[in-house]
Amino acid sequence: MMKYADLHIHTCYSDGTFSPAHIITLAKKAGIRCISITDHDSVDTYLNPLPSEEDIEIIPGVEFTSNYNNIEVHILGYFIDYSAAWFQERLKAMCEDRIKRMEAMCQKLTGLGMPLTIEEISKFAGHSCVGRLHLARVMVQKGFVAYPQEAFNKYISDSGPAYVSNFRLTPREVIDVILKAKGVPVLAHPYSLPNQELIPEFVKTGLMGIEGIYSEHSPKQTAHYKKLAQEYDLLLTGGSDFHGDAKPEVKIGMAKIPYFFVEALKNARIKV
Repeated sequence: MMKYADLHIHTCYSDGTFSPAHIITLAKKAGIRCISITDHDSVDTYLNPLPSEEDIEIIPGVEFTSNYNNIEVHILGYFIDYSAAWFQERLKAMCEDRIKRMEAMCQKLTGLGMPLTIEEISKFAGHSCVGRLHLARVMVQKGFVAYPQEAFNKYISDSGPAYVSNFRLTPREVIDVILKAKGVPVLAHPYSLPNQELIPEFVKTGLMGIEGIYSEHSPKQTAHYKKLAQEYDLLLTGGSDFHGDAKPEVKIGMAKIPYFFVEALKNARIKV
C-alpha cells in the first residue's frame, strides 16, 4: 500500500490552533503516515516531548520567513538540526523581530481607525511566535473585519496599507542557515511569489526543493511547478499548510505526496 506524507503543517506553537498531539491524531485519521510540523520561525514543537506514535513518522521542519525587497518569501527547512544552540538563538532573534513588526502593524491599524495593541496580539497568540494570522483573527474578534482573509485582502497583505516587513534575513541568508543546520531548503507555496523569475535566482543560492504540490495550487500551477522542478533539478515536496481552526477550509492531507518524495528528501539530506 502506498504511503503518503503531508510536509507542511502548523501547530499552536506558531499560528495554528491545534497541539502536536492532536495533529498526529488527525493525520492518522486522514491516512497520512508521514508529517512535518513546520511552524513559522519556531521549533518549539520539537523542544517539547512529542507523543510516541509508531504509525506516524515526523520529519523535523520549520518555515522560515525572509525578506526580498519588502516581500515575504517563505522557505521550508527539512531534517534540520534544531537542537543546535546557535540555531535556537537565530530563531529567538527572529521571534523578537516578529514582535517589533507586529507592534508597528498595530500602530498602522490604529491610525486607520482600528485600535490594536501588541499586548492584545501577544495574549491571543499565547506561547507562539506572533504572526499576521494572529492579528487577522483578533481583527475578526474586534469586529474590524468579518473573516481573517478580509484582513489580509484589505490591510495586511504584502502590499496592504498596514503591512510591515521587518524581517532581516534575505532568502539567501535563510537558505544558508538551513544548510548550516544540515537541512534541506525548499521554497514554500511558490504561487504566492509575485516575481516567479526569482526562483532560478534562489536555486543559484542553494535552494534544493520546491513545494509544487500545495493546497491552494490549481492543477495548472501544480503541473507548472512539477515541470520547473525537473528543469532545475529540484526536489518536489508538498503539503496542506494546515492551520487548524484558523483556516478551517484546509484539511490535513488535502495536498499529499507519495512517500518516495520523502525518500528523495532523505537522500538529499545525506549530501548536505
